[in-house]
Amino acid sequence: MSDRSPPAAAGGVLIAIGPLVGVAIGFAFGQATPGFLIGLAAGGAAALLIWLRDRR
Repeated sequence: MSDRSPPAAAGGVLIAIGPLVGVAIGFAFGQATPGFLIGLAAGGAAALLIWLRDRR
């Protein structure tokens, strides 16, 4: 018996892309570590929002 529900949205990629973008922006300002941490937090928050919206 197959489950015909649509596939779950993938928000994990945001956790990976967030720190990379944060480091790039932080490097431009000479603050790569805070950029990484802010990007990680923003990516995690976005992934959490996608998970909350998509849960069944």
